[in-house]
Amino acid sequence: MGRRPDGALERDVLKVLWRSDGPQTPGEVREQLDVDLAYTTVMTILARLHDKGLTNRSARGRAFAYTATVSESELIAKRMSAELSVTKDRAGALVGFVGGLNKRDIAALRSVLEDDIG
Repeated sequence: MGRRPDGALERDVLKVLWRSDGPQTPGEVREQLDVDLAYTTVMTILARLHDKGLTNRSARGRAFAYTATVSESELIAKRMSAELSVTKDRAGALVGFVGGLNKRDIAALRSVLEDDIG
C-alpha cells in the first residue's frame, strides 16, 4: 500500500465530523472511516485537529467527543489564502489557479466576484 498524501487522514476525519449530526468520539469516527486505522491513530488525529483549532472537544464518559469548528468551504478558503500569502507572485499563482478551472467553476467565480465585490 502506498503512502497517503499529506493531510489525507485529517481530511478524512474532518469529513466524518462534517457529516455527523453531533459530537463524535474517536471510536465513532473510526467506525465511519473507509480505511482501517487503530483507535489510537484516530485519537491522535483528532487531538492534532483540536490543537490546530479545527475541532472543539467535550468530555463524554472517558473519552472526548469532537465537532468541527469550520466548514469544508471555510477550511479550503483558509488554505488557499495561506498559500497565496507565501508567494511573491500572487498574480501568477491566481492566473495558474484560474487557468485550471472548468467552465462551471469559472462561472461561479465570476458570479462571486460580481455579486460580492462588484
